[in-house]
Amino acid sequence: MPEKMIVVCNHAETGSVMPALIFASSGIALDYEVHMFFCPGGAQALVKGELEKIGTPKGMPNPVELFNTILDQKGKVVFCELAIENKGINPKDLRDSRIVVEKVPPFLMAAGGAGMTFVF
Repeated sequence: MPEKMIVVCNHAETGSVMPALIFASSGIALDYEVHMFFCPGGAQALVKGELEKIGTPKGMPNPVELFNTILDQKGKVVFCELAIENKGINPKDLRDSRIVVEKVPPFLMAAGGAGMTFVF
């Protein structure tokens, strides 16, 4: 069974989203079981078109490609349910149907036993 890795994104700015995506996709490349959690502060990054606004920062990978790789390779991406009301985000506006909308307790239960946790 692969080691679990947790990546939490609490800000929707490029300086938080890019490292979160880079760490998560790197974990995927190393065969970790990756669980990402987007807190209300980072939730806007999961709305359609938001990663495209980041573009491809100089010397960095493309955020859309990173995100797609994470989901395509069975990484779990969770959108915090609290962001629906707190940030006024409709789940229908999320960029991918594979994004899971849930509260923190189920995420923590699934992430139990993780050997690494990164927060951005």
